[in-house]
Amino acid sequence: MRTDLFDFELPPERIALRPASPRDAARLLVVRPGHSPETEDRRVADLPDLLKPGDALVFNDSRVIPARLVGRRLTPGGEGARIEATLHQRLDGSRWRAFVRPAKKLRPGDVVRFGEEGRVCFLGQLDATVESKEEGGEVTLAFAFHGPVLDQAIEERGDMPLPPYIAARRAPDAQDRIDYQTVFARVEGSVAAPTAGLHFTEALLARLGERGVGIHFVTLHVGAGTFLPVKAEDTADHRMHAEFGEVSEATADALNTVRARGGRIVAVGSTALRLLETAADEGGRVRPFSGETAIFITPGYRFRAADLLLTNFHLPRSTLFMLVAAFSGLDVMRRAYAHAIASHYRFYSYGDACLLYRAAA
Repeated sequence: MRTDLFDFELPPERIALRPASPRDAARLLVVRPGHSPETEDRRVADLPDLLKPGDALVFNDSRVIPARLVGRRLTPGGEGARIEATLHQRLDGSRWRAFVRPAKKLRPGDVVRFGEEGRVCFLGQLDATVESKEEGGEVTLAFAFHGPVLDQAIEERGDMPLPPYIAARRAPDAQDRIDYQTVFARVEGSVAAPTAGLHFTEALLARLGERGVGIHFVTLHVGAGTFLPVKAEDTADHRMHAEFGEVSEATADALNTVRARGGRIVAVGSTALRLLETAADEGGRVRPFSGETAIFITPGYRFRAADLLLTNFHLPRSTLFMLVAAFSGLDVMRRAYAHAIASHYRFYSYGDACLLYRAAA
């Protein structure tokens, strides 16, 4: 499909720079394709009233690491150009793939020292060698530290990897270490938050449980590739970055039981949805899964695992807007986004949310 079909204009003031407080006070646009009215304005806190006993929410419990590092390229005369790196895929105990800026300043063999500016660091200097360089500002970094020691060094020096549309307008701060993490984050590995999950509080989870709504977890480590725009003119020419995910046997069995009993599976976020669709067979049965997924969902895709989707508002021409267009219909989502913009909904990672019903096949 033509990429420009997924374009729309968004006023810059609609981009949220901080989340709603409390988290579940965020607005929620309910979108029901084929119904009248097609949209309904609610709050995330209303979810227990919008879901039914026997439904099941599926959350991504991946934990965001502070993957944004700032350093300088080492030169024979000392420190050279300032380098910003966003780690996005761990290769082994000491090697990461990363997006760097400015990429033109680095060549294979260069060493970058990630700094201690404004920080009390208990480990030594954190150096990384540029092992290889790809297109689009992507490099492979081989760090001098390994394993848990490297993890601690990144924790000490790193900032939360806020999306570019936020980071360009303000610097990450200590509050982002709380705000850009879900309350149920458990398994470290993401370099971008599963943002639909940011709206949930312990109190809201308790109310959903009292309502009889099941709560289940899968793990998908979100990569920085989620922020990359689709530059190809046709969606068929876009390459997705692979991300590692796991669906346990216990979770797969529980979700299949929910479906067999007439309950609905509600994916919380595009990450949970993509992982469920990767794990589901042709008949819609969820299977245990552990591995990489690069699934790219566009209109025409036949959904097998998820009945509803809770998700934030997404960037124009992005793979995520293509996904929601596939789920609820492109024309439906264009009307829904137009309503959201006119009604002053807050967009993107720290913004408001949608509860999407699936369009008829």
